Amino acid sequence: MKLLVTGSACKKVSLDLLKTVCNTAQSIENITFPPLVQLELSNDESIKNINEIYRGIACTTDVLSFPSILYPEGFLAGNAEHLFAEEWDTANQAYYIGDIIISTDRAAVQAQNFGHSFERELCYLLVHGLFHLFGYDHLREADKIIMRRKEEQVMNAMGQFKNDDAKLLELARKAMTEAYVPYSKFQGGACLQSEDGRLYTGCNVENASYGLTNCAERTAIFKAVSEGAKQFTVIAIAAQSMPPWPCGACRQVLSEFCEDLRILVTWGDGEVVESTLKELLPHSFSPSSGVQEFLGKDSE
Repeated sequence: MKLLVTGSACKKVSLDLLKTVCNTAQSIENITFPPLVQLELSNDESIKNINEIYRGIACTTDVLSFPSILYPEGFLAGNAEHLFAEEWDTANQAYYIGDIIISTDRAAVQAQNFGHSFERELCYLLVHGLFHLFGYDHLREADKIIMRRKEEQVMNAMGQFKNDDAKLLELARKAMTEAYVPYSKFQGGACLQSEDGRLYTGCNVENASYGLTNCAERTAIFKAVSEGAKQFTVIAIAAQSMPPWPCGACRQVLSEFCEDLRILVTWGDGEVVESTLKELLPHSFSPSSGVQEFLGKDSE
């Protein structure tokens, strides 16, 4: 893939890394013709202006994508080479497939929020933009799942961005220190990983009305869902003096999104035990158990 990069933030990133991301995405999507992508590394103010001019939305965002063609139903870039006939760029000897604009300001903030590097966040935003140029979208939930899994494939193929268990456990312990526990004094922290590798942390938050207390696991998953993540692979849970296995309410909430979730618990001087949600909550009352059909809802 031919990648043309412009913008004031070019000197802050490795262009070789960005090109590797593009080539990995092209390979996974099995695009055999030579595509050309123009990438602008922008800032919050500039991307806000572009967002308002071209989409009528007067706010900043992290990434914008502008495909060069409108894909007919049933076509994606991998099977649509003939649609790009008029997009041939003689100078670059490639087919122009569109533009991507990324706010490096927003990428830096999100990297800090998600607990990973600026480079990882920038590469994820590039991957997200590329799949829009390839013809994918996420307006419908079913389409979003497909697109997220494609993004995950690329990020996992980029081995340097894989999160190991030690990192999740470290972030869970760090989140534990922020727990609001004036009544029980029992601090809990959690770190949840989505399918695309993003990390979401949470701590337990108590309330004078005890029933309104929220566990660390639910804090993390509510945060993740509010950010658009709905598929997860592993959660690490930390406490100080005893194994912090999820309570019944947390097991039920987690099963709504991933019955095969890996669960790591840590406590004391670094004790770690692993299990799965399916082991902790067999025969769960969840979407895959048929509850949607039972309630008369569309299961799709």
